This record gives sequence, structure tokens and C-alpha cells, in this order.
Amino acid sequence: MSELPVGVIGVGYLGQHHARLYSRMAGVRLVGVVDPVAERAATVARETHCTVFPDIDRLGKEVKAVSVVVPTVLHHEIALRCLDAGLDVLLEKPMTTTLEQADVLIEAAARRQVVLQIGHLERFNGAVLAVEPFLTTPRFIESHRLGPFMERGTDVDVVLDLMIHDIDMVLSLVRSPVEEIRAVGVPVLSSQVDIANARIEFASGCAANVTASRVSKDKMRKIRVFQPDTYISIDYQKQDAVVYRRSMEGGQPKIVFEPLRIEKEEPLKMELESFVRAVTQRSTPVVSGRDGREALRVALEVVKTMEESMRRLSGQSAHEGR
Repeated sequence: MSELPVGVIGVGYLGQHHARLYSRMAGVRLVGVVDPVAERAATVARETHCTVFPDIDRLGKEVKAVSVVVPTVLHHEIALRCLDAGLDVLLEKPMTTTLEQADVLIEAAARRQVVLQIGHLERFNGAVLAVEPFLTTPRFIESHRLGPFMERGTDVDVVLDLMIHDIDMVLSLVRSPVEEIRAVGVPVLSSQVDIANARIEFASGCAANVTASRVSKDKMRKIRVFQPDTYISIDYQKQDAVVYRRSMEGGQPKIVFEPLRIEKEEPLKMELESFVRAVTQRSTPVVSGRDGREALRVALEVVKTMEESMRRLSGQSAHEGR
């Protein structure tokens, strides 16, 4: 079987790792990269033994699939060019900046019968994969994604930058229509909201409390799932998970620890391998365009609710100041 020719568009902080992993992957040939920063593109190409292409169109003629790892505001334009050219696309999250743009990409992928996968990385975390057999009917989910400030990603607010990871995870766990969202957020170091909290309530009765911050001292990437007779705690960063279950001993309930065997692998590597499988098998990806759109829809609703909350607080402060 011949190797799958792939390319990477955008080799900044994250894109360089796409190139690194493709270059080492069995059954894949990294043909080339494209990046507006010539020196950066040359460095990555040299390290991964591929070619720097001057533009997307020329790269597209030499490959069958691409990773699009560019700033969010460019996702729609660049991904659409690739899809229209008949390329299978792995598009980093958030999918786009608007639902209308997301719909255009989904339609283009369907029209050209190509794969469109969205880069929601935590779906491929070893700890998440390990607890899947224990997930049944979540009733309450609490998630924290905190980290220090970095310039990268500040073209969007913290909801689209960080929280959308956890929104996607929550949606994949609950699989029930969203009924109500309440959210608050504040800008701290950038012009965008840097710390936010959202409470998402579902038709199933489940509620999720999701917090994201890019102005915290230490990193935290954790999610806890509470369901009948079971409590699950996942540390994305450490790829660790703990499952506690209720057991009856001598007619009395007791909490027992469920030992887990966790295959710790680089989540991005797992994600890229999943994309390659979808491309070669012509199958629906684990995180489809429609999955990416739904995560975006809920994230944008969080942003809208957050902005309404901020306006109410601002109006209240102005009234009290009179």
C-alpha cells in the first residue's frame, strides 16, 4: 500500500508538531509545509525532511490530505480552498468564527466527498479513552482548564481559545440537547475575555459547570463526572484517571476504587492517526465537522450569554454611580 501524501498549512506553535508527527508516521509521507514566515517554514521543513511550498495551491497539487493549523480567523478561507480542491482536511479548533462559515465547510466536504475532521484533542487523551467503559448517564460535570497568559490564541476570547475543548468533551459525554446556558467572564490582560465560567444545563437533567482561564498562575486541565453509583475524575495533563464505584458488601454500600490501565500516548499523535485512518478508510472521523459545529454553536451561545451578563453588570454599576 502506498504512503499517504500529506501537508501542513501553518507551522507555528502547534503546526510544527503536526509536521513532526506526520514525518514519523508509518504509512504517511510528509510532502511539505506552507507558512507566511519563511524562516519558520524552512526550519520545520529541514527538521522534518520535507519541502517548503510557496502557497497552498501548489502544496495541494502534491498531497491528498492537509492539516490546517492557522489563526482561527483564517480557518474558513483556507479550509474552504482545500476542500474545494478535493483535499481531506484536519482543521484545528475552533472550527470557524461563525456558524455560517462552519455550514459552508460542512457542505463543501459533503459535495466533494472528502473528510473534514476538527481538532478537538482531548477526545484522544489516554485517560478519556480509559474511562469510556464506565461512562453511562452523567448527572453533573465539573471542568477546569486554567493556565498562565500567552500571546498565542488571543485573537479569540478564552471561550473559543480554551473552553471549547471542554464544551466538546461535555457534549460528547452527555449527548442530550442543551436547554439553558448561564455564563460570566472578564477581560484581564487582553482586550478579550480571559477568564470565564459557564453552567450548561441539558434536557436529560445533567448540568455542567465549566471554567476556563488563561490568566492563572498554574496549569490545570481536569474534568470530573458524577453519575449514579460512579464518580470519575480525569487529569488531562497527566493522562491520569480515577474511577470510584458503589459496591454492596454485607448488605452495606461501599465505595471501591476501580484500577485503570491507561495507555499514555501523545494525544496529538492519536488524533493525527485517527485522521489518517478516516482518510484511508473513507470513514466518518471521530470528531466530524458536525461535531465541531455543535461545539462552536454552544461556545458562541456561551459568549453571547456572557456578553449579556457583562452589559447588565455595566448598566447596574452606571446606575449605582449616579
